[in-house]
Amino acid sequence: EVQLQASGGGLVQAGGSLRLSCAASGFTFDDYAIGWFRQAPGKEREGVSCISSSESGYADSVKGRFTISRDNAKHTLFLQMTNLKQEDTATYYCAKYSGLGSSYDHWGQGTQVTVSS
Repeated sequence: EVQLQASGGGLVQAGGSLRLSCAASGFTFDDYAIGWFRQAPGKEREGVSCISSSESGYADSVKGRFTISRDNAKHTLFLQMTNLKQEDTATYYCAKYSGLGSSYDHWGQGTQVTVSS
């Protein structure tokens, strides 16, 4: 059974930092791209960042502030978030790429990030 467990969210002041983690199990971790998504209240879910075995990408809104990484030996995905802004407040989810098109087929339960002024 594929499982993704996100953690590391919390309350932080604007300008602060947080590091999210996503522990994965139930699939060959090295073989799949993994992504971070977020959803703020009343807004649609948006892609934040994704990483494969060879490359990574970021939404324009987080470029230069967020860094995605993965530890294949520990089957864990990370998102280092710095210089956080109030607009980063959202529930953050990690998800496994399906391998087809642009779809993700398994999602973690989400971790809440709240950035205060």
